[in-house]
Formats: sequence, C-alpha cells, structure tokens
Amino acid sequence: MSSGEPARARGGERLLTFSILAALVAALLPVVRVIEPGWWLLAALMLAALVLAAGYTARLYRLPAVAVTLIEMALWTVFLTFVFLRDTALLWVIPTLDTLRSVPVVVEAAMQEIQLGAAPLEPTLPLAFVVVGAMGLLTIIVDHVVVTARMPLLAAVGIVTVSLIPAIAAPAAVDVIGFVFLAVTILFLIRSETRSREKPLEREEERTAGVPATALGIGAVAVLVAVVVTPALPQPSARPGAGLGPGPGIDATLQLGDDLRRPQEVEVIRVRTDSPSVPYLRATTLSRFEGGVWEPDRAQTVSLESERAFGEIDHTEDIRISEYTTKVDVVNLDSPWAPVPYPAVGITGLRGLWGAVPYNRTVATTSDSTMGQSYEVTTAYPRPTLEQVRAATSVGSQVRDETTELPADIPPLIGELAAQVTAGATTDYDKLTLLQRWFRGVEFTYSLDAPVEEGFDGSGAEAVARFLEVREGYCVHFASAFALMARTLNMPSRIVVGYLPGTPTTESIDGQPVYSVLSSQLHAWPEVYFAGIGWIPFEPTSGLGTPTLFSASSTAPGETTDPGTVGSQPTATPSLPADAGRIDAEEQQAADGPGTSRDAVDPLPLVGIVTGVLVLLSVPLVVRELRRRQLDAAARTGDAAAAWQSVQEAAIDVAIPVPASETPRAFARRLVEEHGVEASDIETVLTAIERVSYSKAGTRSYWMGDAAAVAAAAVRASLLASVPPSRRILALAAPRSLIIRPGSVYAGSAPVRAR
Repeated sequence: MSSGEPARARGGERLLTFSILAALVAALLPVVRVIEPGWWLLAALMLAALVLAAGYTARLYRLPAVAVTLIEMALWTVFLTFVFLRDTALLWVIPTLDTLRSVPVVVEAAMQEIQLGAAPLEPTLPLAFVVVGAMGLLTIIVDHVVVTARMPLLAAVGIVTVSLIPAIAAPAAVDVIGFVFLAVTILFLIRSETRSREKPLEREEERTAGVPATALGIGAVAVLVAVVVTPALPQPSARPGAGLGPGPGIDATLQLGDDLRRPQEVEVIRVRTDSPSVPYLRATTLSRFEGGVWEPDRAQTVSLESERAFGEIDHTEDIRISEYTTKVDVVNLDSPWAPVPYPAVGITGLRGLWGAVPYNRTVATTSDSTMGQSYEVTTAYPRPTLEQVRAATSVGSQVRDETTELPADIPPLIGELAAQVTAGATTDYDKLTLLQRWFRGVEFTYSLDAPVEEGFDGSGAEAVARFLEVREGYCVHFASAFALMARTLNMPSRIVVGYLPGTPTTESIDGQPVYSVLSSQLHAWPEVYFAGIGWIPFEPTSGLGTPTLFSASSTAPGETTDPGTVGSQPTATPSLPADAGRIDAEEQQAADGPGTSRDAVDPLPLVGIVTGVLVLLSVPLVVRELRRRQLDAAARTGDAAAAWQSVQEAAIDVAIPVPASETPRAFARRLVEEHGVEASDIETVLTAIERVSYSKAGTRSYWMGDAAAVAAAAVRASLLASVPPSRRILALAAPRSLIIRPGSVYAGSAPVRAR
C-alpha cells in the first residue's frame, strides 16, 4: 500500500463520520415541532458530535470495535451525568448510587410530561434528559452499524424511523424541506460509506463504476415522487362532529373513543378555583336510553339573566351547603356547551346568547361557541354526611321517567351482575359504592383498544354486556354499565359528558394555582339521584379520577372537608390521570390484608433488574456458542473452511491478530511457536484447508472425516488455556469474533493495552 492510501482511508473515515452526524441532525430536527427549541437541542448535537469524534479517534489507534463502543458509552455516561445529574455525582462526572436512583425518577417525570402535555412541550430538565440521552444512544448505535458492521441501509432505516416519531406524536403538514434534507443526508451517508471502503481491484472498478450513479438516481427519483406526487393524492376526509376545525369539540353521542384515540392532544381549558379540590367540568347530560343508544337531554334553556336559570338546590335543610367560585378560560374548544362545575347556581362573563338548563344545570347556546370565552361559575355543593346519604333513598320529585327506563331486550347479564355485586348491601348508597368499588378493582382494565378489537366500541346494552364479559374498556363503557346496572336496581341514573379535573401548571393568579385541561381528558361518568340531596356523581372508570366517598359526621365537622371525599362532587387529585383516588382507612386496610406493612420493600423489582442484567450479559456467550456449534457441524461434514474459520475466530477471541496478509501456514506456525498450540492438531486443520484451497479435484477427494473438526476443537481449547484467566473470561463473556471478522482491518492487530 502506498503512503497516500492511508491518508485517503482516513479522509474517507472522516467523511463518513461527518455524513453520520448530518443524518442524525436531520432526524433530530423534527423534534422541534413537539418540543420548544432551546438549550436541549444544542446539548443533543454536542453529545452526538463528541461521540462520533471519540469513535473516529479510537479507530485511528486501531482499537477493536468493542473498545470503541465502550469508549463511546463512557463518554455518553459522563456527558449526561455532568449536564443533568452532577449534583449526585462524584467530581460532577462519576455516577454514584444516588445518580442511578435519580434516573428512573427523571425518566418517569419526562414520560408524564409526554403523556399529559400538548405540543409544543416546554423543554423541562426531565424532558431534555430523555431526548439528549436518546440522541446519544442513537449515535452510538448508528456509528457501530455503519462503521463497524458496514450496514448503512439498516442505519438509514433506523434514522428514518426515529425522524417519523414526532410526526406520529403531533400530526401536522408535511415538512417538505425537512424531508428533502433527511433524504439527501441518507444518500450522502450511503455514498460516504461506499467511498470509505478499501480500494477494489481494477476489474471490479470497471464492473461497479455505474453503481453509485444508479443509486443516486434512484434516490433522486424517490425524493421527487415523495415531494411532488404524494401531495397530489386524495387526502382522507375528516369525520363530522369529531372536533376538527377551529378547535377540538365535545361529542355528546358517547362516541368518545374516536376522539380519545386521536394521537394529537391540545390544551382546551384553563381552570382556577377557591375550592379545596379542582372539580369535574360538565358539558351535557344523557338521560334517555332508547334503541340501545344514550341520547343527550333536550331540555329548554332559560336565559342566564333569569332568576329561573338554575333554580334552587334540591336538598333538605339539614344538608350543609358549601359555595365556591371557579374561573374557566377556554383555550381551544369549539363547543355549544360551556363546561361548568356542578351544581352551578350562577355564571358571569359569557359573551353571546347563552342559556342554562335548570334540570341538569348545564349551559348551552344555539348560535355561539365556547372558543376564546372566559367566565366565572358559582357552585353550591351539598355536603351530606355518611349517615345522611345512607338514610336517603334513590328517588325524588325531580326524577323523570326517562332516567329509569330500560329497554325490553336488555341482556339479563347486566341485571344479574348488579344483583350479585350488591347482594351484601342494605342501602341504596352502599349498593352503588359496592358497584363503584367493583368496577375500579383488579377485575377491570382501562383500554382504548380492547373495545375496537373485541367489537363492542359503543354504549348500547349489547356493548355493555360484552364489556362486562371482556372487562376492558374506557370511560363510556364504565359509565354506561354503571348507569344501566343502577336502573336494574330501581335507581334513577344518567350519564354526564365533560372533562376530568386538569393538571397543575406553574402559574398562579390571585393566589390560586392554574390547572390545565387537555383534550385527552374528555370523560363520561354516571350520576344517581337521591331524595333530599340531588344528583350524586360516581366514578367507576378504573384508574381515572377519584371515587365518590362520604365521611361520617364524627370525622368530618366544619367547612374544611374536601368535597372530593365528602359531598356530591367527586374530584381528582390533579397529578396523574391514572390516579387511583383516595380510599378511606378501612378500605385501604382491607386491600392490604392483615399483617402487611406499607413500608416493606418489595424485592421483586431488584430481582427482575438483576435477572435482566444477567440475561443481557449472557447474550454474547450464547450467540458465540451457537456460532461455534454451527461451524463444528459443518466441519464434521467435510467443510475444511469451517474448521479453519473456527480456529481463526478462537484466536480473535483471545486477542491474537489474524491479518489478511498472512498465509495459513505462517499463521499456523505462529500459533505453535508463540501460543503453545500442539503442532499435530493445527497441522491437521492446516492440511485440510490447503488441500481445499489449492487442489483442483474438489473437497470430497480429500475428505478427512471429522478429523479436522476434532483438531479444531483441540486448538481452541489450547488457545484458551494459553491466556490469563481474566482474558479467558473476557473471551467467553464478550467474544470479539462476533463483531470482528477474520481478515478485517480490526482482526490484523491486537487490542491496545495500557502500559
């Protein structure tokens, strides 16, 4: 090789490294659509550049691929520790046990922000940690796949897949410029990898001269088709009433599954209140159950200026009433119903022609919209004690026939299960509490997919019966099942459509924290009427909101009681949407069981982690053993090349150079003289490979039975015995031959060791 060839090779490696960085940048840019640009972007680019530079430098010293990857992983760990977790690290860069413990907490916080947030997300520290860390891992993987494994097409598939994730999370118009940039960088990566390879023979150059031009031509045509032709294709139309247009809407037909499954979620409302807990916001109610479908109430509205707009609270004099004020700011909601807490007794600030429905205390319009509205709602919560609600019966003067009617062909399973679950209760409230606890128990699971897959994505009687069999569904199924089961127990019920309580933001106005309500928090829940108290909402949906519970008079005196546990308005602790809610001490003790300790450490997660690590560490050993057995099996059938390759790979595993320029006889002599291999064993394998390589008669003319395979196994054992125990363990646990092939540039030299 001339002196200019190494320089050209290094130039090709530099170009390849730069092309990898360009492709990674193209994959990272779409993320700015879902996360606001900031310092995290610079940190991600810096980490990618440092990892690639470290890999390039390590390869200049001809270090094995395993060492290169370990160096890159070490740099990745130090960078993340210094930038994000240095307060828990030793000398700001060396991770400690506290550092490792903080990682799951940070990742969990980031996942919560991703789950609850709406694009573009604020670049918080947890979110930046996950994005920057993922960018570093992607860089290490792509660098190994392209430079070591020489599989640029596989790396290109991974890069394109990563670039599509933001588009899936936050659908938007196609970014033509970004797509073209990504396509160009992918083509540049493939071309750079081709140029970085060793110079082929002249006859091969003549044969493959047109390949790069052909590949670039195909790539250019693909980009042209994607940019020019694809936008001209027919686009899918939007489903009427699904909330598309100026902003998300509210589907009062209980077809909420389609809206909840939409991948994009946005902030629809901001709420602040002087109530101890953030209330649910109701839009409308559904009382009639006709033809297997719940129908929205069609009561006449009364002008908000009228004294009859909301009417009086239907309660007895001994029921305490607590009054609160809630401020609602509509951010992005186009609906004829104004979301309000229950029970509303007054509302101010709405622009346009709005009216109230006294029967269900909802607010609606026929000509205006909630978009951009800001209004204030006054509510008066009935606050009965546990004794009062147990003494009340589920009937009253305001009950309409439509809240008790059931279809004639209702599946018997609904009534049978209602009677079975409530068999041990003597009061109406206790029966409903048992139903609520049953739905929120371990037998039911919240799922948006199961109803579609099982064919019961609806709220009719047949869908409810199927849901009670499968026991997986979302809020519509839980609410509809609860309401129908209550009616089979002769209790008037209805369904409410609205929003779950919001999640807290960092803002505060007049000393009141501001809560954000997302489009994904659209919800449905049942209500049951009690004489002297009014409509009491329940929360049967597993994993969402907070169950309705009441406290005894001896434990809930005064006005400081949380209306989420005492009173008729269930509220959720505004943290995670999967909050299981608060349970009283008696329920918690029953759930825990006798003799359990709430502070006991569960060893299962630690055992799982240790098992996972051991399994991961054993993967190279298992793969290498399978590879060895495959070569041995081939050698026993007379394949001399398999026996010889088995010896070469064993030498690579114990860090013995296997250069392509060395003849088999010279290599065999070196194994005997320098590494103590038995001459007779290596001579048997050598004879087999030389006969196959130089004879014109073919391999079967000199078939040696399984002698070559037996001799190759003896040579492998001898090579392992010739190295120190530490090197032997490393050869078994992390065999270099899995990523370094005989005759490659990395197989021609031993790993560099510190001196």
